[in-house]
Amino acid sequence: MSGARYAPPEPANLRERAYDAFTQRILSREIRPGQFVSQRELVELTGVSLGAIRELVPRLEAEGLIVTIPQRGMQVAHVDVDLIRNAFQFRLFLEREAVVAFTASASDSAIRAQRDAHEDILTRARESGVTQKLIDKAQIVDLAFHEAIIDHLGNDIVSKAYRVNWIKIRLIRHDETGLLPHLAEPVMRAHLAVIEAIEARDAAGACAALTTHITGARDRALSVK
Repeated sequence: MSGARYAPPEPANLRERAYDAFTQRILSREIRPGQFVSQRELVELTGVSLGAIRELVPRLEAEGLIVTIPQRGMQVAHVDVDLIRNAFQFRLFLEREAVVAFTASASDSAIRAQRDAHEDILTRARESGVTQKLIDKAQIVDLAFHEAIIDHLGNDIVSKAYRVNWIKIRLIRHDETGLLPHLAEPVMRAHLAVIEAIEARDAAGACAALTTHITGARDRALSVK
């Protein structure tokens, strides 16, 4: 019989905490695209145990957030042309289908809440200018808008896949230096074009406006590369 000690798996909630901590470090730019990290460094960055990190690595590899390179260690997803094209194509596949469903059956109050949030950003921009605080708020409104459309499908598999892809989109945006001040207002207006079509229950119009918005973001990212 082997004398090796059996290491029981970490509790599921601890594994989820490790995952959330890792993705938060990506979103806060503490972990950068293409950066090499060791398991020990991830322990320090996330504040979870080495056991939780070891169990986290296969999930991150499966989701394409890291890749293990022999003799070099683990590398955070590198932003290149393929990642940009693939991530935005995936967004288009999911969001065009989702916005059709959202247009057909979202409540008037849910649609109104989206309009109010976007108009509030534009009002603040006109009154006080585009500050970093406003950009941070605009990023929250941006994600909430897209997640509302996706989550309206009521499909947990789609919602989870979308959120993993959104992390990759954020990696791409970080490589571009994030949501720039001159983009905050145009992005809100692009969303309002989608919202206007949704309010009219015009699924084709909403899909077209959303496609224009997403392909525009993709093309900006590709122009940087």
